[in-house]
Amino acid sequence: MTLHTGASQFTDEDLSMFRESVSRFLDANAPPEKVAQWNADKVVERDLWRKAGEFGMLGASVSEAYGGLGGDFRHERILIEEMGARGLEGWGVAVHNMIVAPYLSAYATEAQKEAWLPGVVSGDTVLAIAMTEPSGGSDLANLRTRARLDGDEWVIDGQKTFISNGQTADLVVVACRTGGDGSKGVSLIVVPGDAEGFERGRNLDKIGRDAQDTSELFFPGVRVPKENLLGGVPGEGFKQMMKLLPQERLVIAAMGLAMLERALQLTIDYTKERNAFGKTLMDMQNTQFTLADIKTQATVGRAFIDQCTTKHLSGELDAVTASMAKLWISETEVAGISRCLQLFGGYGYMNEYPIAQLFRDSRIDTIHGGASEVMKLIIARTL
Repeated sequence: MTLHTGASQFTDEDLSMFRESVSRFLDANAPPEKVAQWNADKVVERDLWRKAGEFGMLGASVSEAYGGLGGDFRHERILIEEMGARGLEGWGVAVHNMIVAPYLSAYATEAQKEAWLPGVVSGDTVLAIAMTEPSGGSDLANLRTRARLDGDEWVIDGQKTFISNGQTADLVVVACRTGGDGSKGVSLIVVPGDAEGFERGRNLDKIGRDAQDTSELFFPGVRVPKENLLGGVPGEGFKQMMKLLPQERLVIAAMGLAMLERALQLTIDYTKERNAFGKTLMDMQNTQFTLADIKTQATVGRAFIDQCTTKHLSGELDAVTASMAKLWISETEVAGISRCLQLFGGYGYMNEYPIAQLFRDSRIDTIHGGASEVMKLIIARTL
């Protein structure tokens, strides 16, 4: 288990039991050799999704009425931290549980919830969300993928890229334009993975998060039922995304913190064992100062994430605060892991060492969910 920098305030008997059970499940079902295989295959086997569903990891925040745990973001943070401790950032549970499932819980009809959410919980239905397009990433108000109403069906034309869970998803929430220009013309439509005409491109070759299947998706006149429009009213998609994006950014921040804490623990262990010039690396002041600095930053980061979690649980986490958390943690994470790798010397450059994987895996966190530059724009509007 990785080092947690400071005692979290989100600990009680039930949460402790949940953490212990998650830890045992992951130790049994996601040992290092399995993680290495998933990284090599560039996808996590479907069997693990179903095992996780049977265990109760999936849909942790989904209502018990649909088979979920009925938990909240505290349970999701435990999943983030325990997966982060084992280098499982590439398994798309965070996307499934914490980014896409909330759209179904918040905006699907009762009939749709009854049809979709039990599969989300069991692992039979893997979720993805398709926002990013080849022509633009964070500019969600100017999407080019379009959907037009033809009788009782939406006809979707367009292309998405960099879609996590893209190869395995059974249900995709697609951001598309159903009206005029700008944010008021954007809607969210649910597309089944077996919809006629729906095409998956190649599993994209990335520099990190190897086990995460990430794909191009194509919609050449794909038809879905009229009622698959989330919220029931066209043009509400941008508002829906803006309402749920703060949680997505908090998820990315929490995952970044977990990765930084793991890197710190790995580096502490290594520098205590590695000898140079007649003493361990940890005996050297430069090592001590570097790690003291990183531990301080991680501790501050944990306090900030805890504060954001408190706000989120009470419904008070705003877009600006979530953007600050995502910006600060992700930039601190990338810089801190790079400094940790430096202390490994040549071994840090070897892919067989977990620190090298962390170095590659961390880099996306300043990009996805809104690049750091976009976070700064959001924050700057409040100045």
